[in-house]
Amino acid sequence: MVTFTIPSSGDAVDAGELTVNSTPENLSREQLLAFPAFKIWLSTLQRSLARQKNPSHEFHKNPYVLRGIEIQAVDFFRGGRLGFVKLRADVSNQDGESLPGSVFLRGGSVGILLILQPDDTPPSSDEGKHVILTVQPRIPAGSLAFPEIPAGMLDDSGTFAGSAAKEIQEETGLSIAQDELIDMTSLALTSLQSDQPKTKTQTQQDDNNDDEETLQKAVYPSPGGSDEFIPLFLCQKRMPRSAIDELQGRLTGLRHEGEKITLKVVPLENVWKEGSEEIEK
Repeated sequence: MVTFTIPSSGDAVDAGELTVNSTPENLSREQLLAFPAFKIWLSTLQRSLARQKNPSHEFHKNPYVLRGIEIQAVDFFRGGRLGFVKLRADVSNQDGESLPGSVFLRGGSVGILLILQPDDTPPSSDEGKHVILTVQPRIPAGSLAFPEIPAGMLDDSGTFAGSAAKEIQEETGLSIAQDELIDMTSLALTSLQSDQPKTKTQTQQDDNNDDEETLQKAVYPSPGGSDEFIPLFLCQKRMPRSAIDELQGRLTGLRHEGEKITLKVVPLENVWKEGSEEIEK
């Protein structure tokens, strides 16, 4: 086991150096601090903990503190890039009450619903619309032929849309401009926030503390155990009917990175039952 310290946020309830114990001895302090998923998770958590300073916060009288981190396992990708981290965070209050702190860090991903329509049909019609699914081995799900919409981990493009466009190119072979992508998750969250009236407590927090939680504008599929967040995009593209037909069964993916993807083009009205059909098989 190796032990090192990392800086804690100056806004935290108990700011100072934070002790990290790592069972894997091949993980360095520098690698952990440079891991985007860890940086986002730690800053988000520390900012949430700092909000307890507000007298109106539920935990203000007995705040929770991040007291230490135990790194239990790490996985490295090709080229030595840190990919996944399993850790346990010690978050407790002065009475010894702890919050569940088992975390699988993998960072953000993007998912894209790609709808194709033959260009010989009226744009206002749903006639002939199809959706591209990628079928590939997903060992964590115990499957060698798992159907899903194009998706992948966030890269260094700097934007969610940039990562989505890159994934479409890699997994389907289609070139999509970023401005052709609609961030449906962001739109949904913005609409939800504007429609909901604020409670008295929320209003007091806004008046007394500008530091709100900094969760990503994305879906968190498993917040009880993982930091993963997924913004979902929509892209509707008109193409020649023959070009859509040629996508059926095409082999794609970054084969040198172990991706073995087969494209499946299904009618839009049948997409909802693709997962259940695969389970029945």
